[in-house]
Amino acid sequence: MNLINMGVTLMLLTSSYAMAAEEISVYRSPTCSCCGQWLEHIKQHHFAIKDIVTDDVETIKRKYNVISSLASCHTAIINQYVIEGHVPATDIEKLLKIKPKNIIGLTVPGMPIGTPGMEMGGKKQAYDVLSFDENGKTAIFSHHSGN
Repeated sequence: MNLINMGVTLMLLTSSYAMAAEEISVYRSPTCSCCGQWLEHIKQHHFAIKDIVTDDVETIKRKYNVISSLASCHTAIINQYVIEGHVPATDIEKLLKIKPKNIIGLTVPGMPIGTPGMEMGGKKQAYDVLSFDENGKTAIFSHHSGN
């Protein structure tokens, strides 16, 4: 294969890869720096990001049934699922793979130290990623150990 054919092949593979990326719409406040750090984490896992900066994130939370006890600083939507807060990309990937029908999303309530976007040196708090349904009922989706 010559260099021109290799370049065309690479361009086609790159285009196919870009089309295959899952789009995630992220609603976040313009004043929150950790949300931008979480977006960088998500980008590293090859999600296509639609970054929606808004002064009214609370309206989005109400629209998608994110009750205050499950809330964090940003809300994202991917394939009809709600992703609330600093959920690791690997948990989002797992969610999209298994496609549970009885939940509306995942959340990491609050802002635990060591979650993606909340890194503070080597310190990590243990935390759970919770699944939740439209009534706010939760279950542990995954557990992440601290140090």
